[in-house]
Amino acid sequence: MRPLDLRSARVQIPGLCGVGLGHLEERRLLHKVDCQRMLVAGRKCVTLDLIEQVRGSTIHAGQGLTLGAQLRQSLKEKKIFLLNLMSAPGSGKTTTLHSTIAALKDELRIGVMEADIDSDVDAKAIAAAGAKAIQLHTGGMCHLDAEMTRQGLEGLGPQDVDLVVLENVGNLVCPAEFDTGAVKNAMILSVPEGDDKPLKYPLMFQVCDVVLINKIDVLPYFDFDMDKCREYIAMRNPNAKVIPICAKTGEGIAEWTDWLREQVKAWQA
Repeated sequence: MRPLDLRSARVQIPGLCGVGLGHLEERRLLHKVDCQRMLVAGRKCVTLDLIEQVRGSTIHAGQGLTLGAQLRQSLKEKKIFLLNLMSAPGSGKTTTLHSTIAALKDELRIGVMEADIDSDVDAKAIAAAGAKAIQLHTGGMCHLDAEMTRQGLEGLGPQDVDLVVLENVGNLVCPAEFDTGAVKNAMILSVPEGDDKPLKYPLMFQVCDVVLINKIDVLPYFDFDMDKCREYIAMRNPNAKVIPICAKTGEGIAEWTDWLREQVKAWQA
């Protein structure tokens, strides 16, 4: 399997990760935009004049800031549901995908885009599970945006899929800051990470439609308060659905796949 190297014009902003120019398209409810400045990562700002200079004046008066919405519209027309799956490294994204594919592959045609800085280990594992898969290399970037996702979809060839899962780069910060064009955002929080993560990484939980609390089989061995975790998630996002699961044993997977199945149906209606 040959990985797809994603292309993205970038600028390095002091104190921030390399930001893909033209992909600074954060959702308006999260990032304030005026005609001159865009708030990035909560504090730092990049003037649109700088972006115009680097990109050859291709952005004018806020144009180019809706790539995510454009991609969603295209997916809606094609009746393709795109899920953005985020988490920290080691939370169990790939194992959860294995369980998800096993539960839904007889009902839905599934494609998976595995995003990593390097390697193709996850894509090979997902392909072996019975899903169409492609490995995406981000060129050192710690997140994906709508343009990079569009490139990935072209490489995947989504003509024969109903559901595409983007397994984003393992990171609780950068992936939450960029609109990938996904229909829904999901994140996995594993029990060993602790119940306080919604307090420490608020944006990740604010942008997610569903939170999977994974590895509940090890709850007896960790100081993890499920009720407190639910409370913290609700503080950040009262509309987020919380589903405790164990991807390894299958506990909770039915509730998760029922939710996902209904989302796909509603999108395709």
